[in-house]
Amino acid sequence: MDKAAAMREAILENLRSGRWPAGHRLPTERTLGEQFGISRSTVRRALAQLKSRGLIVQTVGSGTYVNDPAAAHPAAAPAHAAAPASPAELMAARLALEPAIAAMVAQHATQADFDRMEHCCEQAENAGSFEAFEHWDTQLHETIAQATHNTFVAQVFALMSAARASASWGALKRKSLTPARRQAYQREHRELVEALKDRDAARAAHAARRHLAHVRESVLGD
Repeated sequence: MDKAAAMREAILENLRSGRWPAGHRLPTERTLGEQFGISRSTVRRALAQLKSRGLIVQTVGSGTYVNDPAAAHPAAAPAHAAAPASPAELMAARLALEPAIAAMVAQHATQADFDRMEHCCEQAENAGSFEAFEHWDTQLHETIAQATHNTFVAQVFALMSAARASASWGALKRKSLTPARRQAYQREHRELVEALKDRDAARAAHAARRHLAHVRESVLGD
């Protein structure tokens, strides 16, 4: 068993045994990385897989928590949850779904949601490493999905976040993320958030679509 798998199994055992009940706050990514001898990016990918199965929930600026017991039973995880998606499949899904999600957010988001989006943008802009930027990039898009206040949308988006945590996606993103592209992504994030704050559904959907088309072109070359 590799170290990442050992970490996942240790977390699952804590869930199965009840040592970590619903609402329990997991150790930080840094703590888990040090405990199991793996990088924070590897920890993040493993946690994303558990999140896609509904076992844990993550809150921006707060931490990672055990989900409700009814959702957190490993046997209840859908059989397809762990199926790998290719980067091309991921981008096709994002382009189909995220513009519509942005339009929903323009209608339903709260001021607290907008504050979290601003925080993600600021953290991404101040990130000193690829891993930190990618983390806050992911957090921004997750925060936007959560701002629909639609449980089904949040669950579907968790699967896309898990796909973003795959090694194949990470390798392509790292290779393609030049300083100029990072600056462009940051501008596009700000434009999207501003459209959402203005509650302009059409402009938000357009901003999301334009940003994702740019990401697809940069990462996949099409």
